[in-house]
Amino acid sequence: MLSEVGLPYEYDHFTTHNWIEPPFLVWRIPESDNFAADGITYVKIDVLNIELYSDIKDWNNEKKVEDILEKYGIAYQKTESYLESEKMYEVLYEMEV
Repeated sequence: MLSEVGLPYEYDHFTTHNWIEPPFLVWRIPESDNFAADGITYVKIDVLNIELYSDIKDWNNEKKVEDILEKYGIAYQKTESYLESEKMYEVLYEMEV
């Protein structure tokens, strides 16, 4: 799915040996929100975060990410931060899959 956005992406982070310039995507599964009852997990639900990093406010790439999520019928929440220490914008998409 992320390959359809057309930006480089990596799980969790880029390392010093594969560091690239923004814009790029990072994705991670920080936790689960499973449905359980009576000591049994009935439905496994992962929380998925997709982070878009860019040097400038990147409306076009945000739209690409959102279009792909909508194409696959994935509901999401979006927040944005400016990371002063990195001099980058981070747009965070949070969803359950």
